[in-house]
Amino acid sequence: MSALAKTHELRPLVDGDPTWRLLRADNAPIIVALLSTHLAGDNRRLLAAELYERIDHDLDALRAHGFDLPQTAQSYCAEWRKAGFLVRRPAEEARGETFELAPGALGAIRFLDQLASPRQTVTESRLSSIATQLSQLAIDTDPDATRRLEHLHAQRDRIDEQIERLRSGDVDALDPDRAAERVRDILAQAEELPTDFARVRARFEELNRDLRARIVESDASQRAVLDEVFRGVDLIAESDEGRSFSGFSALVLDPAVGAAFDDDIDRVLDREFAGALNPAERRFLRRFISTLKDHSGEIHDVITAFARGLRRYVQSQDYQHDRVMREMLREALGLGVEASRHVQPYSPTTLHLELSAVALSSAGALRLHDPSELTATTPIVRHQQEPVDLEALRVLARATEIDFAELTGAVNDLLARVDTCTVADVLKQHPASQGVASVVGLLTLAAHQGTVTDDVETVHWRGIDGHQRAAIIRTHRFTGRVQ
Repeated sequence: MSALAKTHELRPLVDGDPTWRLLRADNAPIIVALLSTHLAGDNRRLLAAELYERIDHDLDALRAHGFDLPQTAQSYCAEWRKAGFLVRRPAEEARGETFELAPGALGAIRFLDQLASPRQTVTESRLSSIATQLSQLAIDTDPDATRRLEHLHAQRDRIDEQIERLRSGDVDALDPDRAAERVRDILAQAEELPTDFARVRARFEELNRDLRARIVESDASQRAVLDEVFRGVDLIAESDEGRSFSGFSALVLDPAVGAAFDDDIDRVLDREFAGALNPAERRFLRRFISTLKDHSGEIHDVITAFARGLRRYVQSQDYQHDRVMREMLREALGLGVEASRHVQPYSPTTLHLELSAVALSSAGALRLHDPSELTATTPIVRHQQEPVDLEALRVLARATEIDFAELTGAVNDLLARVDTCTVADVLKQHPASQGVASVVGLLTLAAHQGTVTDDVETVHWRGIDGHQRAAIIRTHRFTGRVQ
């Protein structure tokens, strides 16, 4: 490609690509610092109100150190969303909206992190990884069975040789420096996955919009998309992106793969060389497979939601209304072009059009907050603490709880004289001191530590108001001492 062709290819990215736009922004260091702090760590999605609160706190600290930041967090977030740095979506588990980093912002943050903390890219581990993958690709794509067998036999010979060396006690572990180098190379590749997931989701959103636009724009001679949706074909899952992601997701969600991956991580982090990793890197490795599963499940939910929405959009005939609206807009634009030859666009007209917008009102109609309205005018009365009356506490406890200790003693006292007794027998010998609460307590004790028969009996007690009361209940009998 010539320099001229490359220039024309890159010029649209200056204004159209969010990554480039963020890197050349006036406050790029501040924007990257705020967004990476709150949305590039463990929490990659926050409620809008929570993000506003966190950024406002950081803005106050930045202003105290001389940075000129006149707007509020809400205003800045609105600007960043329009610039393509943030993605705003409705919250799924609460009312409101959430913010997350757009793919372009993730790319810019990763690029600046590499500038601030450059990593050695020309390493033995990276070259070895490339060579291994290239060799395996050559074997897997070789149509000649003889050559593939030769490669497999050679691999088997090398493995047998390693087994023999280990059996003879020749254990040659990898040097700690080289091991740490390989771990960091793995981390560098793994850290690219959040950006990849964001791009995948953005691609599915773009695919969903494209399919809806094709449905609206298609006519009687171009019904391929409509016919496939009516036949139940999941166009999003069957797309190239959908099939590619399906293969990746199947591998991530495979229990055997996940268990083996976790075991490998545990063994690696137990090695001596893993002490060179900082806590964030160790935490990233431990959560890696669960993070992949979470992101994979989220993309699956997006694909399902888009597929259902597309099917509902077609089967409900909503696309017909959009087609009518499209024709009306085209007709209006055509008439406008025709009218522009005779009337200037800025010429006044007598047409009065009511717009669906919030009505503006005077600032004088606002009622200002008066702090004095919340001032407490009544003086605070201080009460001196007094010793607690134990007897009063006992009376309070008996008024709010059943005295099971008293009831247990009453039952056991009667059972000391007779073999068995019922709730009515106990109440005759020991009247209910707590009213109906004592009756309920005796029934509870008998239900758990006695027997209940189909016979009935009448129990009597005196209520707290002093009136005599009675009730017919099933016979609850005590046959032994209660605890």
